[in-house]
Order: sequence, then C-alpha cells, then structure tokens
Amino acid sequence: MNTTRDWEKPVRRLERLMRLKSFPVAFKLFEDKASLSAVPFIRRMRHKSTLCQLINLVRNFDWTVGADLDDFMSVMCASIIGLTDLPDYMKDGTFRSIVWTKSRADGKKFENAIPRLPTDKYEAVAMAPLVYNPFQPDIVLIYANPAQMMLLINSLQFEKYEVMQFYCVGETSCSDAIARCYLNRKPALSIPCYGERRYGHAQDDELVMAIPVEMMDKALNGMEALYKRGIRYPISYAGAETDVTHAFPAIYGGEETINRLRGSDNRLLLGVTGSIATGKSTVAAMLEELGARTIDFDVLSRVVVEPGKPAWKDIVAFFGEQVLHEDQTLDREKLREIVFKDMEKKKKLESFQHPRIGEEFMELVKQFAQEDPEAIIQVVVPLLIEVNMHPLFHNLLMVYANEEEQKKRLMRRDGASEEMAMRMIRSQLSAEEKKGFCDLIIDNSGSLEETRSQVEKIWQKLKKIQRERK
Repeated sequence: MNTTRDWEKPVRRLERLMRLKSFPVAFKLFEDKASLSAVPFIRRMRHKSTLCQLINLVRNFDWTVGADLDDFMSVMCASIIGLTDLPDYMKDGTFRSIVWTKSRADGKKFENAIPRLPTDKYEAVAMAPLVYNPFQPDIVLIYANPAQMMLLINSLQFEKYEVMQFYCVGETSCSDAIARCYLNRKPALSIPCYGERRYGHAQDDELVMAIPVEMMDKALNGMEALYKRGIRYPISYAGAETDVTHAFPAIYGGEETINRLRGSDNRLLLGVTGSIATGKSTVAAMLEELGARTIDFDVLSRVVVEPGKPAWKDIVAFFGEQVLHEDQTLDREKLREIVFKDMEKKKKLESFQHPRIGEEFMELVKQFAQEDPEAIIQVVVPLLIEVNMHPLFHNLLMVYANEEEQKKRLMRRDGASEEMAMRMIRSQLSAEEKKGFCDLIIDNSGSLEETRSQVEKIWQKLKKIQRERK
C-alpha cells in the first residue's frame, strides 16, 4: 500500500526525544474492508477481539493488524469507530447500569456522552507501528507517562499556541482519544480506562494521546526546539529542599534587575539582536549617528577577557593555553572552532563570559542614564534571545539578512569555509524563531541606502514610543 512519506526518521527521533516504551501506532479507517488485503504484513485474528487488544498487539508486539465489524467481540468497540450503531439496550443505559452506573438513567447519560464516529462510512480498521510506513494513517496513537505527555503537549503548543482541552468519559475512554481526534482534527489526550488496562495491558502510569497525522511534524518540530532550550525527558530533579535559583532562567525572580535597568526616568532601553553576519554593527552605527547611546556586547566580551581578568583566567584553565596568542591574548578564532563543534564547551565558555559581561552592562546603563535621563540606549547582543535577556528591554530590534547573504559575509569577513559558515549560522536560533520575540525588524539584505532608510523610520518610531510613554 502506498504511503505519502517516509516516517522512519521522524518517528525514531520522536522515540528518542520522548524515550517511549512502545511504538507510536498508525491508525487508519477504510471505507471498503477489502482494502485491508493491500496492507503489508497484516494479521487478522482468528478469534474475536477488543479494540484495545489490537492496539496492544501493535504497540507492544510489533504487529500490523486489521479488523472489520465481524472481528470485534462487542459492538461497543466497533461503534466507537463508526463500523456499526449501538443496539437499543445499550442506548437506553441498560448496558452501562450493569456495572458502571447506579441506575439506567445514569447509564443513558453515560452512553450519550461517549463520542462516536458516524456510521455508514467505514467498514474496517488497520493499525501498525508508524515507523514501518505501513500506510498513510489518519491519526497516530502515542502511549506515554504523564511527564512524557506534558512534554508532548508543550511541543504541540510551542507554535500557534492554543489551550488544550481533554476529556474522560470514564469507561470506554478510548473514544476520548480516537473518536474525538477524528471528529475535531485536534490532539486528544485520555486516561486509559479499566478495560484497556485489563484487556489492552495499558500500564498504571500510561496515558494515551491521539494526534491527527497532519500535526505530527508540528509536535516533532516543537520538541526539537524545546530540546535546544533545555526542556527534555527524563526531567532532572532540582531538589525539594535545596535552593533552586540556579536552575531557573535568570529572569525568574529578576524583577529587581529589570526595574534597575529600565529605571523610573524616561530612558528607552532597546535590545538589538540578530544572527551572525546580519549587520548588527552597521545598524547600531546608524542609530548612534541619530543619537542613540550604544552598548555592544561584542565589545564587552573582549573587554572582560583581557589578559589577567577573571574570565580570561577561567577560560585558560578550562581550554588550556592552546587558545592563547603569544602575547597572551585569546585566540578567538581558535576558540570559535572549538566551541562551534561542541555544544557543551560552548555553554562552558558562555558561563565564563556572560556574568562578567552582565556586570559591565549594568554599570554602563547606569552611567548613560545619569548623563541623560531621556537617552535611547541601544544594547547590541547577538545571543539576546538565546540567553533569555529579552525581558530586560522596553523594545527589541532584530537585524535580519537572508541566509545566503550571511554565508557570503562570513566567508568574506572571516575567511570561513562554506561548511564552517553554515555551521556557524545554524548553531544559533533561526531568523524565524527570533522574529517572534521582536517588535521591530530591519532587513539588512540589501544596500546601505535601503538599510539607512529603515533605520531612520525605526528611530522616529522609537522617539514616538518614548513621547507616548512619558
């Protein structure tokens, strides 16, 4: 049976990021039961089964299975996925009142609350591990513990955020995942019911989420982005009785720092950022000509690592004298080659530099504001967003250039190879991700005249913002 894409790589990546214990299940309904015969390696049970038994055979036994109405032990399972209607003795609550409700009236309410697919459309169902590309699924079932599910929810919410609403009808809660996902085309989380735990072997700590197949890339892309920000599974414990301040981004509990930087006067603190070789310094120079005071973190990063200073000592102790020139200054190119190939070493270098740069930054803001309480202070920070500094500023300006232009500039400016240039570009957040944080954007892909025109408009906008705030 033809599939529209190769699922192996994305599924294997998802399995590694979530540390899943069972296969994500490709789930597909067929309008003609004869279509089951075209599914590769399909197995048909010789006895009647429940829906949750079939799901278990797929996710834990590594089977591909199919069933039509005659293969189900009860019409209850088949009715969830629209293969048949319920008989009257089930619709009136009699069936539910045998075990699950006190009265037939409550049983009827129960039955009416269960979501089901419309009948007269589907004749059969097939399920298989998604990783094997068995067919193009309608939805995907993922079983995981609550912590893993929270990561999956965060991933789905990462872009185009919306609140997720989940339901639990109680027994037959597979309908909350499968039927609701089909009906709403939105992710649907549920708690596996007693029956699925007894017959489908769902474990005590397992939840199930059904995801429309068209949202699988959204889930994986969100998870990849969160992984880069340190949100991963398993979740490391910070300790209930310890001081966990160091485990939070600096902005948590940072109200005092924010208030000190923004001040109570009419200063305007502008964060200027952008990826490597986008022309941040060019734009900053133009803003400075118009009257902005400038703090450049690239300049500060050189100041704090001058020979003999604390950051310099930490760097040499960790990386060795291989990163020094003969005059004892840092060989920045050598250091860059090392850290761009190793994320952990990059983080270590940042831990030596960033606190010292922060101290210099605070002092300069204080000095500029004392000299002019109406100052527009631009702070040029290449990694402003990556290090969670954006809440410190009144406004954020992103300097943008297309990737091809960035590559050319790096090769021309730094003598970098094409491979090294692309690795440097892609080691940072993408331009699209950064744009989501910034309220002002300058496209510096074109001529200096085009850039200057944009800068002048931004300057007038900043002055207007400052006037209105005053």
